[in-house]
Amino acid sequence: MDSEKDISTEEKILISASKVFTEKGFSGTRTRDIAEEAGINLALLNYYFRSKEKLFEQVMKVKIVLLFGKIIPIITSEKISIEEKIDLVSEKYFEILSKNPNLPLFVLSEIQKKPSNITSLIPVDQFLKTSVLLKQIREKKPDLNPLHFIVNFLSMTAFPYIGKPIIKNFNILSDEEFQKFVAERRTLVPLWTKMILNS
Repeated sequence: MDSEKDISTEEKILISASKVFTEKGFSGTRTRDIAEEAGINLALLNYYFRSKEKLFEQVMKVKIVLLFGKIIPIITSEKISIEEKIDLVSEKYFEILSKNPNLPLFVLSEIQKKPSNITSLIPVDQFLKTSVLLKQIREKKPDLNPLHFIVNFLSMTAFPYIGKPIIKNFNILSDEEFQKFVAERRTLVPLWTKMILNS
């Protein structure tokens, strides 16, 4: 029973920390804010996580796994064609971002503020150095720097969410219109990405 309670409390802290860190960033968050969000006292929070830094690192690990966990098995597979990867990764990426719209902006913002602490958590090698995906891009379009392909794809999928505060503050789209806009991009982005390879 005690272990179930421990797991429950730890999970509650992580969920609350994720919410507060996402809203306020690392520097704007106090451990007291997280404790209040979790409905526990500060001493209990400190019992599970000795410092704000340790708690933040754990939250970032969860977010990085969320962002890349479903995508890496697809891009590292030798059995899935480049065209299928575009469809699968696009669908997974939009699915993740639609449920976690603040994720790209939060990760990018924190990388800029604390690069040494966060970049070590991001599986860059699997994207840029040893990736089967890069090999497939080079085979399909030898004259294209694969980095253009990856940056274009990530920009087309993530930027609507990164730019959402601007879209909202300037009343460019309502929340309902934004959801429709993103839904349209779920279909369009794979088509545009394949056009890059076939042009």
